[in-house]
Amino acid sequence: MTNNEIEFEDIIGRYLTININNESYRIYVEESGAGIPLICLHTAGSDARQFRHILNDKKITANYRVIAFDLPWHGKSNPPEGFETKEYKLTTILYKQIIMSFCKAYNVNQPVIMGCSMGGRVVLHLALEHSNFFRAVIALEGADKLEPYYDLDWLYRPDVHGGLVQAAFVSSQIAPQSPDNFRHETLWHYMQGGPGIFKGDLYFYWHDGDFDDRSSLIDTKKCPVYLLSGEYDCSCTPERTLATASRIKGSKATIIPGTGHFPMSENPELFKTYIYPILDEILG
Repeated sequence: MTNNEIEFEDIIGRYLTININNESYRIYVEESGAGIPLICLHTAGSDARQFRHILNDKKITANYRVIAFDLPWHGKSNPPEGFETKEYKLTTILYKQIIMSFCKAYNVNQPVIMGCSMGGRVVLHLALEHSNFFRAVIALEGADKLEPYYDLDWLYRPDVHGGLVQAAFVSSQIAPQSPDNFRHETLWHYMQGGPGIFKGDLYFYWHDGDFDDRSSLIDTKKCPVYLLSGEYDCSCTPERTLATASRIKGSKATIIPGTGHFPMSENPELFKTYIYPILDEILG
């Protein structure tokens, strides 16, 4: 193959550094397209590779500047200096600080923010607290109240392969109809996670992120809220998504048949048929 025959993807990757509470975080970010900023937040224990199908979709990138970044400790983003002396634990406060600091450093104006799983939870916090900043929020597999249903101690044991057990835990959350190649790609991201990172993320997801007592205060006239949940999601179940929607007046909830907890990566073509109308509505 000659150089003239190489087809590069449109995704551009680069690094930036943000500072939070006197600590520096080197962040890896990928983007594609032009128009309204669309910031994408990955799931617990994974990274922004989950959104490659959105970054590469020309129908989306014709109107949206898609931006997906790896949280610190995840993917190609570094943990802060001295991480080896601390236990990683993602709190609601730190999570929001990272996102808002990234948005400020990246100089985005009235972005749409779309997160999945723990990312889907935190965007609801942002809709409440930063309704004047975000154009809209899209919560994929996100709810304002969740209950743990497996033992987190398995996620950080020296006698257990962390990557394999992480993939085993989340494999049950992928729909049986999802194509095998995308299923295994989604699981591969979990197999590569750093030690203790998935467990640290789940502190926010299972415990610290609950705010069902305040979600009813979200003003969807200022910041529209869209919730999507996979039919086969046994973590943020359709019932939990619909219960959240009932508390957020004016939110729009959709249950996607034939998919699970990772719609954008486990079955991207099916997911796009549901996200296109939402993005068109926001654009309009």
